[in-house]
Amino acid sequence: MPEFLKNRLKAEAASRGFTGRRADRYVYGAMNNMGAMRGNQVTAKGERMQAKHERDTKAGPRTSVAVAVRERNHPHKNLGKYLHRSKKSPY
Repeated sequence: MPEFLKNRLKAEAASRGFTGRRADRYVYGAMNNMGAMRGNQVTAKGERMQAKHERDTKAGPRTSVAVAVRERNHPHKNLGKYLHRSKKSPY
């Protein structure tokens, strides 16, 4: 069973005010609807989801790559090299 998904859905159920059996029905119903489980059995898709989650979290968050690319391509990144020209040289 994809534990990360179960935890997320439990938190979602709690935020909606569901408790007890209603929360469980919400969690497992959602996993059945998305194909992660069939009844009370984990499907191959559910196992792949868990494996992918473990792989992604082990390697670190994906946002760090996106932030690095965004900073590298920022239009004002290279302004620093022009700022020193406006000052008068002490020599």
